[in-house]
Amino acid sequence: MNETYGIAAISLVAALTVVIGAFGLRISRTTSDFYVASRTVSPLWNASAIGGEYLSAASFLGVAGLILAYGADLLWLPVGFTGGYLMMLVLVAAPLRRSGAYTLPDFAELRLSSTRLRMIASVLVVGICWLYLMPQFQGAGLTLRTVTGAPRWVGEVIVAVVVVTAVAAGGMRSITFVQAFQYWLKVTAILLPAAFLFLSWHSDGSPPLTRDSQPRFAEATTVTVAEDLRIVVTQPVVPRVTGVVDGQRYIGGVAVLAPGTHTVTKGTRLDFAADAPVPVQEDLPTATDKRWSEPLTEGREHSLYATYSLIIATMLGTMGLPHILVRFYTNPDGGAARRTTLAVLALLGLFYLGPTLFGALGRIYAPDLLLTGRVDSVVLELPSRMIGGVAGDLLFALVTAGAFAAFLSTAAGLTLSAAAVLSQDVFRSGSVRTFQLSALPATLVPLGFALLAGGIPVGDAVGLAFAVAASTFCPLLVLGVWWRRLSTVGAAAGMIVGGALAGVAVLATVIGGPYDGWTGALLAQPAALTVPIAFVVMIVVSLLTPSHVPSNVHRIMVRLHVPEGLGQERSDFRR
Repeated sequence: MNETYGIAAISLVAALTVVIGAFGLRISRTTSDFYVASRTVSPLWNASAIGGEYLSAASFLGVAGLILAYGADLLWLPVGFTGGYLMMLVLVAAPLRRSGAYTLPDFAELRLSSTRLRMIASVLVVGICWLYLMPQFQGAGLTLRTVTGAPRWVGEVIVAVVVVTAVAAGGMRSITFVQAFQYWLKVTAILLPAAFLFLSWHSDGSPPLTRDSQPRFAEATTVTVAEDLRIVVTQPVVPRVTGVVDGQRYIGGVAVLAPGTHTVTKGTRLDFAADAPVPVQEDLPTATDKRWSEPLTEGREHSLYATYSLIIATMLGTMGLPHILVRFYTNPDGGAARRTTLAVLALLGLFYLGPTLFGALGRIYAPDLLLTGRVDSVVLELPSRMIGGVAGDLLFALVTAGAFAAFLSTAAGLTLSAAAVLSQDVFRSGSVRTFQLSALPATLVPLGFALLAGGIPVGDAVGLAFAVAASTFCPLLVLGVWWRRLSTVGAAAGMIVGGALAGVAVLATVIGGPYDGWTGALLAQPAALTVPIAFVVMIVVSLLTPSHVPSNVHRIMVRLHVPEGLGQERSDFRR
């Protein structure tokens, strides 16, 4: 890959983001412009912007990396990411727009007439935004390191600076322009290279991914280890080694790696012959290609539970993501919100064809990523490996631009949502100036965590954010929109219990994971347990506390469900 092409692509995307954001400043004047673009965004424009901020590091890099490592089971990831909008369309899109709220805490206070519940919602919004921002920064660091070899923190800091500049410049109206542009850049950057790679694979005659054997190097391959590793060998392999393996130093000598676990020291170079079996980094599954291509095999422990939990987290978590929900407040009315959601389903379905293909082709052409554990970089590395030459460099530059756009657009949406809540509920001011200042802590706190944490795989980190969202805001929205008997105490209890359980799983996974057995499965994919518990707690406590059902519930339910044209109140919610 050509570093110059990659650097030029990143620079161009960053510059265009700042320029478009600055253009938004020229037409952003009122508070409504900064928070909800004065509720004048058309369905197609809004759908493009939603696609721009929703297709994050997990979508552009993480999905392909997880499919490369885990195979057919993880095909549910793009299905769930897309299907979440179907749930949103059916359950909450139009009522949420009719509520007139600016943010999720606004909706919580409007529906249940409680400032305490608003504060709980505010804490959860900021927490989910920060949790989701961390993998965006990590993905940016990975991309810049892959392109230039620069330290990971450089890419993370660049994204943070650009995002703060764009958000503070023009708020929601500015970010709408930025994200709509970035969606179409991302879909081009993933599908055009995918088409070329598919044609290259089709004419290459490579064996199908149905062999009952470990992945093998298609040609002689040299792997230089960037950090200390523990690798698992399932079939004997004899690489030529320059460095330290299992505590023994080699200088171009042959090491015989028997089946089992081995340690490789940072900086070691391993030279593998063509058709040699690929050792796998310890935390990744060692399934054969045949097992990899079949669902519910031993690629992951308790794969049936993990699959269902993943589906629940992604499909129900989408409606609890603050940066997505705020987009529906920018539509002119409930009907436009529904049309926006339908358009998003089509746009996301189109995009996710690309990462799926990249993940499958990576199993054939980039199996060494399983050894180093850098599976998230498969999208960035395949064009140069499969195409080569100037064409490969140009395609590499295109996917690099798309990846950087993914980090910028999603990070911008999350920063905007966190800044809106911080300005209203922490700094107690809804002014434009306070909103702009709030963009700094909204970005810098998760940047600090990302710099310190190192991180789990990008796709896994985002999956945990979805689990927290599904366990907190999904019950609040579904019951708040459709159940009159929801009480203030019940809503608070369900959100606290669901958030606490999912939060413990997140902390345990990030700090001490991964774990083995059922403990590992439940902590890595908690949604199948935490979401039902949150719903049950919310319903049972509400039934036990009928005196805490708001007295104006009937008027609010009419506001949520009666179409705008029939004359119900349409004014914006105000604290």
